[in-house]
Amino acid sequence: MAQEETFTIDKGSDVAIEIHLIDKLGAAKNLVNHQISAKMKKNYNSDSAETTNFNAIVSSPATQGIVTLGLNNTQTESLKPGKYVYDVEMSFLDSDSNTIIERILEGRIVVTPSVTR
Repeated sequence: MAQEETFTIDKGSDVAIEIHLIDKLGAAKNLVNHQISAKMKKNYNSDSAETTNFNAIVSSPATQGIVTLGLNNTQTESLKPGKYVYDVEMSFLDSDSNTIIERILEGRIVVTPSVTR
């Protein structure tokens, strides 16, 4: 089951959310050969045109288990103030070459308006 977290994003600003992943033993999750994707939408039923994709960067070395999710100021400027939902998924191939997808984080994002933009 994914962890749940709420974030606040200021419209028109750069955003970086750093996630530290751990394995069942509490050690840093080895993210070698893992892909991370993260998306946010106004609601769960929004179509793909209303989807904002985060830039997901696995820190080097990938054995540290750190992922940074980012949006630049142009991306956040295009968002309407209000409440959104998001999730972060990790995918990898198992030993039988099956793609395994795991939701690692989910929740709500509140986008606050800006006076200067």
